Amino acid sequence: MFKYRNKFHEKMTLHPIMTLLILCGITILISGILSFIGAQVTYNKIDPNLYEYSPTTVQVNSLLSLSGLKYIFTNTVLNFVSFTPLSSLIIILIGFGIMEKSGFLKTAITLLTKKAKKKNVTFVLVLSCILLSLVGDLPYVVMIPLAGVLFMYGKRNPAIGIIASFAALTCGSGLSLFLTSIDSAVLSQTKLGAMMLDQNYNITTFAFIFIMTVAIFAIAIAITKITEDYTAKKLAKYDFDLNSDEEEEEYKIGKQEKRGLIIALIAGFIYLLIFVYNIIPGLPFSGNLLDYSQSFYIDKLFSYNSFFSNGFVFIVTMLFVILGFFYGIGAKTIKNNKDFSDALGHSLDGTGKILVLIFFAATFVSIFKQTNIGTYIVASFANFISNGHFSGFMLIFIIFIISILSTIVMPSSITKWAILGGAIVPLCMNAGISPEFSQIIYRFGECATLGLTPLFAYYVIYLAYLEKYNQKSRPVSLFTTLKYQLPYSVVTAIVLIVIILVWYVIGLPIGIGGHPVI
Repeated sequence: MFKYRNKFHEKMTLHPIMTLLILCGITILISGILSFIGAQVTYNKIDPNLYEYSPTTVQVNSLLSLSGLKYIFTNTVLNFVSFTPLSSLIIILIGFGIMEKSGFLKTAITLLTKKAKKKNVTFVLVLSCILLSLVGDLPYVVMIPLAGVLFMYGKRNPAIGIIASFAALTCGSGLSLFLTSIDSAVLSQTKLGAMMLDQNYNITTFAFIFIMTVAIFAIAIAITKITEDYTAKKLAKYDFDLNSDEEEEEYKIGKQEKRGLIIALIAGFIYLLIFVYNIIPGLPFSGNLLDYSQSFYIDKLFSYNSFFSNGFVFIVTMLFVILGFFYGIGAKTIKNNKDFSDALGHSLDGTGKILVLIFFAATFVSIFKQTNIGTYIVASFANFISNGHFSGFMLIFIIFIISILSTIVMPSSITKWAILGGAIVPLCMNAGISPEFSQIIYRFGECATLGLTPLFAYYVIYLAYLEKYNQKSRPVSLFTTLKYQLPYSVVTAIVLIVIILVWYVIGLPIGIGGHPVI
């Protein structure tokens, strides 16, 4: 009876590729229907030169047409090749492979976690993921694979680490002690909205630091608690013998491993020293990786013309290669150029499934963007809040909910706020809520659902690595991966809205020069 039920369940489980294909078909069909009925919306966009509203019309593009089919057939390959997670993952895996193959990761992780409590390891991983939002989207292709290896070497189900790291990266995406490149772009839109009512309004760089500090640690504790008390207990026990040809004894760190680790850390430190010196402005021959056409330091680092931003993935990859190579030399796990070359490609072995998943994910994301359905929905939300007469707690809740819902159909923080900010910021100012606090409400709302949308480009990395460590005969379905993230999203939404309301009621400064009310 149970065996029959399990076999039936396996047959009924949709492979993620089939799910993505179905989503593509549904999106094309809906775009055709909405276009046929003339679905369009006009919202007010702020003219940055005149500080006036400029009516902007958004209409749904039909892909259920000859022109739509032409777009799909002519752009699918290009969209796949230019899909950022693809290139970032492949390049990072080159460095990741040599760290793993040489033994650097196993030695370093064993040394750091051997006597540590499980929940402490999880907390450090989660907190690290949240803090790494400072460097943009790169942590998705670094921390998710690393989390899997971390839990694997810790003799725990790697899926626990993958789920927890993705939850921390998404639920912490809008939380940062310092301005990120995304925060800086969003802040520019916030200032633009504020200048509609007060052209002299200014927002300081550290205007959010107090509330962000509390939110970061609150979310880190919440995600750790969910991981240890719910996720770890819900997942099946991992069979480590299936991934090993022979029974592995307890890993012991000998003299060679210690020597390799010391040499690797010294080489890595020298590399980082040179690298850091080149992102510090004002010193002799320093700051060579910065874009000096920008005002904010974070923009000098992460602008489109910054050497640092354009080469950051390669910079991190080279760090990994240096750590793995010098460890291998010291520990004698790399003895010749063949060992080195083989190690570089180690993590790319068996990535065929990952590449196929990325292809279909890239296709779905590009098709959805082309239809303008997401823009249409967000613009409708902008009109809804503009035409409403909200204030106080109700206004805060409405902004928070709109941010949550908008993120599902449009994960991009900057694009959403370019549409919503022009309506929300002036409305908040008229209600006595500061532009800084309106941005906080918006950014906190995003955190709740970024991990629940397959439209988020890096969702496929999370999905692919869960499938990589999957030991069941049936594939990990897209809906299962969403189910894993749901508890984190719900708790994140509750924790962050409570922080927002407490701050608003008490009236504490949200940062240096930033307040919840005007």
